[in-house]
Amino acid sequence: MTRYEFLEKMRHALANDLGGSVIQDNINYYDGYISDEVRKGRSEEAVIEELGDPWAIARSIIESIENTGGRQESYTYDAAQQGYGNGQQRGGSKVRLIGAGSWWKRLIVILGVLGVLMLVVAVIGGIFSLLAPIIVPLLIIMFVVRLIGGRRR
Repeated sequence: MTRYEFLEKMRHALANDLGGSVIQDNINYYDGYISDEVRKGRSEEAVIEELGDPWAIARSIIESIENTGGRQESYTYDAAQQGYGNGQQRGGSKVRLIGAGSWWKRLIVILGVLGVLMLVVAVIGGIFSLLAPIIVPLLIIMFVVRLIGGRRR
């Protein structure tokens, strides 16, 4: 796939849900990214293949905007940083999160945490069920010995 085909597919995918300036910001961002990587010596095809499906990227962008309540950051090239970003600086470098905060990602994290908790409870319960047949009779014997020892005095 060529750069033109990639960008046109992305433009078409974004046009279903977003407005003109947001679409153009994202198209400019990916066009600049591809150009920058080609200038570094990579082939256009390799860069586009690494980026993946433009429809999937567009879906991530749309979900990101939906999760932020319709706010869209502008994407720019920072010549001083030699990279692209959305203007949010953390620790002196630009950061761009695609699809951050998607509801399904949160759901997966919650399900993962619940799974780990259930596993811990199952392991503790298993250990207890293995040791109970040994410990309970020992506790009964110790109790009886104390009762008998207390009566002799």
